[in-house]
Amino acid sequence: MKTNMLKIWIGIILTTTTFFFFSNALATNSRQDTTEAVILSNYLSSLEAIIEQRRNDSLMVAALKSKLESLQPSDDQLKEELNSQLNELNRKNEEQQAQRRVQIDRFRQTATGYPVIGGINDTIFLIFTRIGGSTAEERAASVSKRIALLIEDDFLEIDSLKVVESVDYFDIMYKNMIIMSVSEVDAIWHNTTKTDLAQEKTQRIKTAVIKAKDDRSILKITLRILMVLLVITIVWFIIKLINKANDYLLKLINDRKDRVFRDLSYKDYTFISTDQELSLVLFLIKIIKWFLIIVLFYLAFPVVFSIFPFTRGWAAILFELIWSPFIGVFKAIWDFLPNIFYILVIFFVMRYFIRFVKYIFQEIDSEKLTLSGFHPDWAMPTFGLVRILLYAFMFVLIFPYLPGSDSNIFKGVSVFIGVLFSLGSSSAISNMIAGLVITYMRPFKIGDRIKIGEMTGDVIEKTVLVTRLRTAKNEEITIPNSSVLTGNTINYSAFSKTDGLIIHTSVTIGYDVPWKNMHQALIDAALRTNLILHEPMPFVLQTSLDDFYISYQLNAYTREANRQAVIYSELHQNIQDVCNERGIEIMSPHYRAARDGNMTTIPNEYLPENFEPAAFNVKIKKD
Repeated sequence: MKTNMLKIWIGIILTTTTFFFFSNALATNSRQDTTEAVILSNYLSSLEAIIEQRRNDSLMVAALKSKLESLQPSDDQLKEELNSQLNELNRKNEEQQAQRRVQIDRFRQTATGYPVIGGINDTIFLIFTRIGGSTAEERAASVSKRIALLIEDDFLEIDSLKVVESVDYFDIMYKNMIIMSVSEVDAIWHNTTKTDLAQEKTQRIKTAVIKAKDDRSILKITLRILMVLLVITIVWFIIKLINKANDYLLKLINDRKDRVFRDLSYKDYTFISTDQELSLVLFLIKIIKWFLIIVLFYLAFPVVFSIFPFTRGWAAILFELIWSPFIGVFKAIWDFLPNIFYILVIFFVMRYFIRFVKYIFQEIDSEKLTLSGFHPDWAMPTFGLVRILLYAFMFVLIFPYLPGSDSNIFKGVSVFIGVLFSLGSSSAISNMIAGLVITYMRPFKIGDRIKIGEMTGDVIEKTVLVTRLRTAKNEEITIPNSSVLTGNTINYSAFSKTDGLIIHTSVTIGYDVPWKNMHQALIDAALRTNLILHEPMPFVLQTSLDDFYISYQLNAYTREANRQAVIYSELHQNIQDVCNERGIEIMSPHYRAARDGNMTTIPNEYLPENFEPAAFNVKIKKD
């Protein structure tokens, strides 16, 4: 049942496709034939006028020759004038014939004739010219009807079909019926004589009539029916083979699926499981099966149509439907081969030129090649820009050679993509431009410890769109380049390797501690700290004299800008240790102590073993 339904649907689809193709073809041909018919009709009218003029000229030539023959030998001057007139007429005839040949050759390339049909859809020849008031189309229809009468005549005597000469035409006649007339215009169009053309048409009509009668014989019809049955049997047999092969293949796959199929995976990720692979293979087999069946039916229909004369046109159209696209594709590829050569030449030349440019910038990046005013870290970003420009230039050169580049559809798609890109990527473009500006501003490089706004970290990546930082807590921060460009950037690493980075911290100490002692204590604490440079020496600044304490700022040099957190932590520890060792109380933050009987802020381990805080001094005044 499913197979029968499939056949019915395929038949409906093919019939609909054929009808649609016929309709379009007829509409197109109708428009073309109308235009060509007007042009051809105008030309044939002028051709008939030329022939009429030639007849008049022939009569004039005959009159001049008769007059020449009647002249006396002594009339030399008159003979010379008559001969001159004859030569002029012959020259005009030759010029007219040459012009006629050129015009006919031009019309032959574009003109469409009207077919004379013999039998079923069997075109015997084409008629391009008219006779009297009958157009070429009317002549072709009239001749086709008369040939059909000959075919229908059961007592036809084919030898009675002959050519008879009349005054202006050669008539092809069967007994007393004129089948067709051949005019001087017909002969000129076919570049032959009326006699030869009439004989050729007669022979073609005889052959077509004999073939049509032969096609209508009972034996021929029976043979064609048997051939159709044979084709149907062969198609049925092939379908059975396809189904059996499909069942055998499915059984083979099911029996060996455990050995053939394995999970397609990489590490812990499975791209395609065994069941998915099996489903995919079964789906492909099903697709191939139905594809073969559809191709078989598509090939069988034209074969069946070609057996009967009245359906042979359908067979040609079906074959044309499938082969025209393939032929068109191969022809397009063949015509495109020179353009492919140009494209390949442009591509390879530009590819190796870009490699050469990359080599130059790599030499600059590695500092093997030095250009005044051009920093090495500019090299690869600049190469990226140059490469984009070179590829854009290459595309401009290749674009005219692309197929369909001059079509309105191609241009419309290009404009549409450009509009989408411009509307949907404004922020991305601003980040790209900011990234380009940052590259040439050189505010930082990979590995620098920087601060952007409230974010501090080491630069781990600079791209066209964003800058990525890693904080001291191993947090990754992504900052758009437009934000980097519009904000302030502090680079801690810029001078750390050469002049050293100054790290600083502040402590507040009471007025009871001499400032010289405090300066030395802070400097000693800095010198105890790892990663602090001894040269240049640390130094201390007194930044303020407050109500209860003095603010001291310790400044020290280091080359390890990326390890500031560790350095600050150790430095603060050492400041506490030194101050405690030297009996200096740190008055931060806003620390205030009453000494009369209060415990000192110095830790116990820094105090003597027998240390006791002073007792309160209480004085009582008696009246």
